[in-house]
Amino acid sequence: MTVARIAMKEQDPAARGRNFDEVPRGYTGDEAKSEAARCLKCKKPLCVDGCPVNVKIPEFIGLIAEGDFIAAARKIKETNALPAICGRVCPQETQCEARCILGKKGESVAIGNLERFAADTERESGSIDLPQKRPPNGKRVAVVGSGPAGLTCAGELVKAGFGVTVFEALHEAGGVLVYGIPEFRLPKAIVKKEIEYLEALGVKIVKNFVVGRTATVDDLFNDEKFDAVFVGSGAGLPSFMGINGENSTGVYSANEYLTRSNLMKAYIDDPSTPIMKGRRVITVGGGNVAMDSARTALRLGAEKSMVVYRRSEAEMPARAAEIHHAKEEGIEFNLLCNPVEIIAGENGAVTGVKCVRMELGEPDASGRRRPVEVRGSEFVINCDVVVIAIGNSPNPLIPNTTPRLKVSEKHGTIIANEVDGRTLMQDVYAGGDIVTGAATVILAMGAGKTAAYSIAADLAPLP
Repeated sequence: MTVARIAMKEQDPAARGRNFDEVPRGYTGDEAKSEAARCLKCKKPLCVDGCPVNVKIPEFIGLIAEGDFIAAARKIKETNALPAICGRVCPQETQCEARCILGKKGESVAIGNLERFAADTERESGSIDLPQKRPPNGKRVAVVGSGPAGLTCAGELVKAGFGVTVFEALHEAGGVLVYGIPEFRLPKAIVKKEIEYLEALGVKIVKNFVVGRTATVDDLFNDEKFDAVFVGSGAGLPSFMGINGENSTGVYSANEYLTRSNLMKAYIDDPSTPIMKGRRVITVGGGNVAMDSARTALRLGAEKSMVVYRRSEAEMPARAAEIHHAKEEGIEFNLLCNPVEIIAGENGAVTGVKCVRMELGEPDASGRRRPVEVRGSEFVINCDVVVIAIGNSPNPLIPNTTPRLKVSEKHGTIIANEVDGRTLMQDVYAGGDIVTGAATVILAMGAGKTAAYSIAADLAPLP
């Protein structure tokens, strides 16, 4: 318990703020073995209980400690089809690592770093092993959305003998993994490889197919003859503040800003789409998406990238590692500060943001202390680009074209039993952000896996 956790080497902050290369460099084999040797191999591994997809954590870590890195990757893939992604973007510090016994008196085992190492080692070796699948059962399932929930559901079902087709609205598969998370946190080549693995398993992916427009959910049943539909279309509808000036030139939702950069490669010399790079960029919000946006602005050439957040750092929902990386790169944090107006010049372009100071009052429904405006505290921050990163909600297209699907009145999320993924419509299942609202990649994966088990139990139960 006295052995220190092995830190992962990272790209130098002064250099990485001007490139889109991945920040963490990964473990060497010796580093991975040393970190794996710290695992206590608990008889009742609480870390597994903290994992939404129940990765067999002590088992794969034990294989790394023995030097059998490929076997470790295959052990992870018994329950997680996207380990290279999870090892990079999952909040392990609040899930599996938070349950680690070592963390009670010291530093927990670096489970996420080890998962990443195993998955990367297998991929780079070219020794990708496909698991044995059950014989075809004749049942066909349509999966709406190729984000983490949809891909996980598809992977579980195809292994169980189902014919699976994933319908993706965009021209690239991956959902939020490709349009929302920047290259410096999750290289798109890795996402592509994980998707190719699922295709090798037998998952069919149809792109540029907007369910609700190209075909409705009912059409998938009636015309395409699917036996079940899983809706994992995420929460891609951006939220705005409703303040004056939000329609000014230079104001982006984080969704648009990151999609232009990540999916459309606006940062390269000959991009597929333009983007206003900005000299002074303000990002409004305190979550992971806000950190991604602020750090992207810096890499796009901003002289100053600033975060404006209405609470204190203690209340910020972003991962501690993302806040730490942003600070290292020189992102300026304006805390206890709330925009009340976006100011534009005569040409309609942004020139600044009028803000007010805030102080924290009593806790609200989220358990965080409610921000309260300090009267007479208005001030202006000069800028030429503003990115609004205060959350997303589900696109209503699918519920609007499928009246039998019921949605919540407040958030517009599809009503589904989160325990089994079943909706109020026969043979339609749902999971991930479309049900919970915007959450984490791993929680969406857990929901996709849960729904896959329900579909299998309903349509093709084992004897």
